Amino acid sequence: MIEFSHVISDAEGLHARPVALVASAVHPWESSVTVTCRGASTSARDLMGLMGLCARRGDELAVRVEGPDEEACAAALREVFTF
Repeated sequence: MIEFSHVISDAEGLHARPVALVASAVHPWESSVTVTCRGASTSARDLMGLMGLCARRGDELAVRVEGPDEEACAAALREVFTF
């Protein structure tokens, strides 16, 4: 299991474009990816679930990656978490 966090810096928060980037980044991997914000959790594969987190600028996202390819998956995610 790999865990890391990311503080949202985008003024618009976690909106459609970064959500699509996250979902696309996890698509090729088998690992399970859970994103948590302010006590609510969802799969990184669930576009509506990610949008439903209503994460705003300054919120911290906790990311947990578990599975056979977790290292590669986590590396791919770290590259897209720039928002």
